[in-house]
Amino acid sequence: MLVLLTIHPDCHTVTMIQLTATPTSALVDEPVHIRATGLPPNQVVVFEASLIDEKGKLFQSRAYYRANEAGEVDLEHASALGGDYVGVHPMGLFWSLKPEKIPNRLMKRDVMNSPFKVQLKLYDSDFIIVNLPVTTPKASLTVERWFTSPGVTRIQVREGRLRGALFLPPGEGPFPGVIDLFGVIGGLVEFRASLLASRGFLSFALAYLDYEDLPSTPKAVDLEYFEEAVNFLLRQPKVLGPGIGIVSVCKGAEIALSMAIHLKQVTATVLINGTNFASSKPQVYHDKIIEPLPEVPQLLSINKYGFLEFYGLVGDPLAEVNQPYLFPVEKAQGQLLFIVGEEDKSLNSKVYAKQATEQLRRNGKDNWTLLSYPGAGHLIEPPYAPLCSFSRLPNNPFFIHWGGEVVLHAAAQEHSWKEIQQFLRKHLISNVTSQL
Repeated sequence: MLVLLTIHPDCHTVTMIQLTATPTSALVDEPVHIRATGLPPNQVVVFEASLIDEKGKLFQSRAYYRANEAGEVDLEHASALGGDYVGVHPMGLFWSLKPEKIPNRLMKRDVMNSPFKVQLKLYDSDFIIVNLPVTTPKASLTVERWFTSPGVTRIQVREGRLRGALFLPPGEGPFPGVIDLFGVIGGLVEFRASLLASRGFLSFALAYLDYEDLPSTPKAVDLEYFEEAVNFLLRQPKVLGPGIGIVSVCKGAEIALSMAIHLKQVTATVLINGTNFASSKPQVYHDKIIEPLPEVPQLLSINKYGFLEFYGLVGDPLAEVNQPYLFPVEKAQGQLLFIVGEEDKSLNSKVYAKQATEQLRRNGKDNWTLLSYPGAGHLIEPPYAPLCSFSRLPNNPFFIHWGGEVVLHAAAQEHSWKEIQQFLRKHLISNVTSQL
């Protein structure tokens, strides 16, 4: 920790300026209490957070604060005057991190062996924000943000054609089992599965395209592959059973909804900004082919910044001609949790979720919950992750607009993460124990 001694001319007293963060090492979904002391009363200062990701890319955030009469700034109570956000936001320095060079999405790949190291610095406000890189901070420290808690075990999965990674919580179990599915980003994305394991779920980060020997552009979604994944997870000795949960987003949510409809072993499904129909490519299950809802390329939008927006690509989802393509969501036997970002610019997810829940209601079903968040974008992730409003997809030269307003998106992430865990525990643990 860097500290600075200041002498107040009125009383010739020596004060030590200190910057503290509690805890200095924790999981990324845990809040950090940041506080500065020893400042001159009512002085305006600048807080800065920065980290360098695994690719060497720099992310930074900054905010102005005014010390109180005691010379303290406590971010749990103090209101930011300006910078990357305004108002009382104790974790604002974390969720407002933005890339030095746009576009770059902050995503942890090695979840087991290293944390993100966030450097916090405190500056005198006499230096304007653009001059901070050449200014000596009054105080600084480093905070470690981990994606795996001590005792969590990672097991690489290469069984038959299944590819992915299992994350086992510490202890004998049994633990509720959860499959974690991401979207068309492809590869193996592990940061959410490792966090779920850290919270007591035996989680399976499942790859399904563009990873190892999996095709990068499959001609169809083979639901039997995902059925194999469900049965594989249920065979694990430490999985509670008799059912499993799914946490999914985007294309993964489309697949997860179809799994919930076809597989009775799926008893709790979290669907973050997905569709209620097959998109782009057909789904295949045994001898059944589920055709995708036709796309209309002329309806693709390009916003004023030149970013692609796909939410209008299938036209009016309420149109009569599109109704035959909608999933029979009323056939899902398990519980469904729809999570929607109302500022999603990638998918018209608010309309799709409303359409699905109305279909469930018409069929007398009450096995669903809808959480709809104003201002949230497409990429709703665990708490305190910075908003990624646009980025490139692999093998795609264009920028995709994901949408979202920074403050509201951060609030949605914090609230939905708690709701996801409560939903999974209720329907994977409470329902089982109540039957014993």
